[in-house]
Amino acid sequence: MFELLFVIGFFVMLLVTGVSLLGIIAALFVATALMFVGGLFALVFKLLPWLLLAIAVVWVIRAIKTPKVPEYRSNNRWRY
Repeated sequence: MFELLFVIGFFVMLLVTGVSLLGIIAALFVATALMFVGGLFALVFKLLPWLLLAIAVVWVIRAIKTPKVPEYRSNNRWRY
């Protein structure tokens, strides 16, 4: 998948700049940048289920284990 993304970016950049040493170097930089962006999106999508699971676990633990507020710390201090 990433190799195909690299080759497509390299090919498009070579079409834009022409085949020269400067064009090849520019195409390598653009294709590498495209690979970095593609890799970041792939990493986010790969980790997304685990991040959602961690959020759900913390939410359940906080819902079950609510902190007990002592009576002297409550907001009902000024009742008449």
